Amino acid sequence: MQLELLASEYKVSAEGITIVLLPKEFALLQFLYRNKGRTFSREQLLDNVWPLEYPVERTVDDHIYRLRKKLRPFADLEMKSVRGFGYSLTVQSPTTAGEANPTTRDPELHETMRDILGKYHTYGQGRSMLTLARQQDVLGFELDPFYSVYVHFVQGDLEWLLTTDEVPLNERFYWLLLFYIFAGDPKQKLALCEQVLEKRLLSPAQHREMEILNILDFYALAGEPNKALERLKLTHTVIAEPDYENFIPQTAIIEMFVHLVAGAEEHELEKMAEAIEAGILSTKPFLREIGCYKVVKGLWVLRRQAWREAENLLDEGLQVLERSGFVPVRLYALHRITHYCGMFPPKKELQQKYTDIFEEEQERIGITKLLGTLEATMLNELNRF
Repeated sequence: MQLELLASEYKVSAEGITIVLLPKEFALLQFLYRNKGRTFSREQLLDNVWPLEYPVERTVDDHIYRLRKKLRPFADLEMKSVRGFGYSLTVQSPTTAGEANPTTRDPELHETMRDILGKYHTYGQGRSMLTLARQQDVLGFELDPFYSVYVHFVQGDLEWLLTTDEVPLNERFYWLLLFYIFAGDPKQKLALCEQVLEKRLLSPAQHREMEILNILDFYALAGEPNKALERLKLTHTVIAEPDYENFIPQTAIIEMFVHLVAGAEEHELEKMAEAIEAGILSTKPFLREIGCYKVVKGLWVLRRQAWREAENLLDEGLQVLERSGFVPVRLYALHRITHYCGMFPPKKELQQKYTDIFEEEQERIGITKLLGTLEATMLNELNRF
């Protein structure tokens, strides 16, 4: 049995069942689940789940009691009391995969489920991906190794990506890198991206994506849009290849953003917007890209000082990204908004609004708390080569 823990909503899911917990109940379950099989005293649980607070030992007992009641639908989950010491969490598994569900041995089903996840991925439907992934016990399939990591990225589970020992760091590094570069000074993060590309720390596919897409925003936001425009020549060469056709919407949106930062004329931006709306997104209506486009269009309208219209577009774009379920892409959009506003300040209250939302999002994902560990992980990996 495998639990899916959604920290932003304090939800736990498995076998088609979803249970909503209170914040401290969720934190206690999350800690025990990540250390399943180990026994912890009440004092240890207080130190790890209630740091800098002053609850009594009875607080732990009360939370364990409530968790047991709420988690009762999960038959394979047991919150054990260890007499004279504390508590532990155990997760039972069938002796063989076939005892759980015979379809777990069916390679054709696994291939079909990977194709379905891939289709949701293409269309930017992160919530659909996560819903399917959470049903794997019931539906009787195992997640493809790529998606077993990627779903944690999609739902913004930074702590798992940073601390898990289930997957080697090299298979998590790119996703951690994206979280890291979306927090902080674009000039510093641009230098980091260039080092990562120079040292070829990523898989070939990830290297290519960083090289032709991710880095373009950082050239623009670091005050070097001309370098982004030059790099776009390579981007267009690559996306002309058959395997990269689904990169076309994202490329067009980034290209419009780069031209906006570079100070393109209104008629040039109008032409790009028309091509995206009437052409690209009508044939490739990817939810994730629709949200990103609305954000870039909002920034364009911001340049005209049409404050209300711009705010409506920015909010609509962020809402679409929220519906898509792609937590890192919404973070990316907020990074783009706040740093663009830093370069071309709008009304003070608008700039403050999106700065506050960006900070709240970083707090919600855990970047604020984990930034030191995340930075050390990035730098250690860079220095190994």
